[in-house]
Amino acid sequence: LHHLSSSDKTKTPGCLAIFVIVNAIDACTLRRLLFFSSMLLLARKALALAHNKANRLTTREVHCLSSILLSPPLVSLDLPENWVPYSAPPSPVPFDSEQKTVVIDGKVIAEEIRTKIVSEVCKMKRDVGRVPGLAVVLVGQQRDSQTYVRNKIKACEETGIKSVLAELPEDCTEGQIISVLKKFNEDTSIHGLLSSLVSRVETNPIENKIPFEVSSIVVPSCNGRYLVQHLDEAKILNMVRLEKDVDGFHPLNMGNLAMRGREPLFVSCTPKGCVELLIRAGVEIAGKNAVVIGRSNIVGLPMSLLLQRYDATVSTVHAFSKDPEHITREADIVVAAAGIPNLVRGSWLKPGAVVIDVGTCPVEDSGCEHGYRLVGDVCYEEALGVASAITPVPGGVGPMTIAMLLCNTLDAAKRIFI
Repeated sequence: LHHLSSSDKTKTPGCLAIFVIVNAIDACTLRRLLFFSSMLLLARKALALAHNKANRLTTREVHCLSSILLSPPLVSLDLPENWVPYSAPPSPVPFDSEQKTVVIDGKVIAEEIRTKIVSEVCKMKRDVGRVPGLAVVLVGQQRDSQTYVRNKIKACEETGIKSVLAELPEDCTEGQIISVLKKFNEDTSIHGLLSSLVSRVETNPIENKIPFEVSSIVVPSCNGRYLVQHLDEAKILNMVRLEKDVDGFHPLNMGNLAMRGREPLFVSCTPKGCVELLIRAGVEIAGKNAVVIGRSNIVGLPMSLLLQRYDATVSTVHAFSKDPEHITREADIVVAAAGIPNLVRGSWLKPGAVVIDVGTCPVEDSGCEHGYRLVGDVCYEEALGVASAITPVPGGVGPMTIAMLLCNTLDAAKRIFI
């Protein structure tokens, strides 16, 4: 087809059809098709048929297409095995020590936000004699779940926000959970309400056996915890009053996030924190190609919706995506939230891309105090020198998630008192 001039390519419908077909399939598939004589005969018949229909193809065009379709170079073993479209960006260059990757420090940004929250909480207490209140319902006795929740409680104490923790056993009934939620719904001193309904599944994250988006309810920390099996997630989430849904998981909040012209009362904390990191790092979102790896209800889905609200062109990579490496390599902004340690390699990134790593996965490391260390979904060492900016793990998205929870709780109280 390169033998034809630009005008020849679109001169006739027959020629255009063959041009589109040849360019729409990858080289590997085309090679397999052309290896079969039946397909070659079919190509010849198609060319002959097109030639016989009212000057659809000229004799010159028929001979030209035939010679190209059947020429040895087209079926040679030198063709690439993987599909790389003509318009695809080049693969990232080898790491250049002179190229600096900016590390987006989530701890520093979160601390700035928390300082502002302290000031506003003090002002609210001085003006109306009340402070924001957050209630957390924790189901199960999983140690890492307890640690995650207690970090939220500690953050509340440090910023002057009232906090209440209700702990229930893992084998509790839905009725017991709903009863506790109803109590907090009616409590006027509680402005934010969230539940942590997670348990350990039979996987070993240290051996990288966590499945890629096994379900849509993977928790943000991506460390092998899933919703307690006997509980109805939708029923429990619906019990939280919309105006107290500081986690942003209520169907109306999620639905309003998805619809143009609507504003959710609250946006999920982790996606909200990711966008805040991008904005404070000076990253322009509008018009950029963004790829979100993962589609969980907690991170991936709301992350994609939120980036669209900021006018990014968003693609989602999930377990059934074909060639995720190629899709990711086209992105200006990459948000990795799959829960697989070191899934995204340096070769997946376009030079200059901005990387937000949501993953927090433990991997075995005998040199660490507890025998493991936390890593993200992105291979940090390989991303340095390729990405223009990246969030570290730990110390990137995690602190921002808690900071956004505090912001949502403060906003919930403001709607009542201010």
